[in-house]
Amino acid sequence: MNNHPQYRLGIPVKVVGTPGLRSHDSRRWQNEPHLSVSLAYLRDVLFYLANHQIRLYRLSGQLAPYLTHPDMPQFHDQIEECSTELAAMGDMARESGIRLTMHPAFYIQLSSPDPFRVQRSREEIFAAVRILEAMGLGAESVLVIHVGGVFEDKLTSRQRFVEQVLQLPSTVRNRLALENDDRHYGIEDVLWIHRQTSIRVVMDLLHHHCVNPTRLPMLEGLSLALETWPADELPKIHFSTPRTEARLLNRNGERRLQIPRANQHSDFINPFEFIDLLRSTTESGLRSFDIMLEVKGKDLALLRLREQIERYAPELMSIVQ
Repeated sequence: MNNHPQYRLGIPVKVVGTPGLRSHDSRRWQNEPHLSVSLAYLRDVLFYLANHQIRLYRLSGQLAPYLTHPDMPQFHDQIEECSTELAAMGDMARESGIRLTMHPAFYIQLSSPDPFRVQRSREEIFAAVRILEAMGLGAESVLVIHVGGVFEDKLTSRQRFVEQVLQLPSTVRNRLALENDDRHYGIEDVLWIHRQTSIRVVMDLLHHHCVNPTRLPMLEGLSLALETWPADELPKIHFSTPRTEARLLNRNGERRLQIPRANQHSDFINPFEFIDLLRSTTESGLRSFDIMLEVKGKDLALLRLREQIERYAPELMSIVQ
């Protein structure tokens, strides 16, 4: 058991602290977007992260635009065309001590009964893994996915997800990590899938508050999720606090008040909830893990959280990176 845990903080995709930093080439296909452009943007992002001692970053799932589009073969060879640049970005991340991960969007639906949707999901997963491999990234650079939708019923969909995962090549399956979601599949569902497939589990703490029908205590669920990772790999979790502010929207000249939902991410992290998490996990003797902050303020929220930990819980600063 680790008596001196460490917690490395990170952000997903977008950097907001410096205007003009982009996560990927978002141009439409008519403008011939390319992975090479995304990697040039990534180089600037990695410089920024290193300068601010941010050591965990989620790559955009759209690094290689239209890479798997079935009707646009002109985009299919981007990984091969950028092999040198991809390797260089992997080297840069390693030299800066930055762990890179990736999280494709909701369209990954391995639980679907539709063979076409499953095949498209497989192609997206294969492509993402190829990017991580081309960067020469280690096993901790995982591809985080969700179970997907509920179709005939939850148990059937969950079992179908397992069957599809077991059909994946081991090189692909070994890159995957499974996250509990905020609508259907709670931590106990993904732990059941882990027992069938050995996929590592990334626990999202806000999602656990949203979907937890058996009222499994957070620390117990977190401990079980961390145990799904090999001893020589550092687990990661997702942390966020829900938005509580109403927002005034102006659409087509009509002003409307938008009431926040419990599963929406806040702009900044509630520092006291985060400090409580660190204290409870260290006191419980849980192993070290990385923490992806899923928050609208991105890097600004991370830097502010560090300042608030130093102010309100300075004894924890030695374990937060």
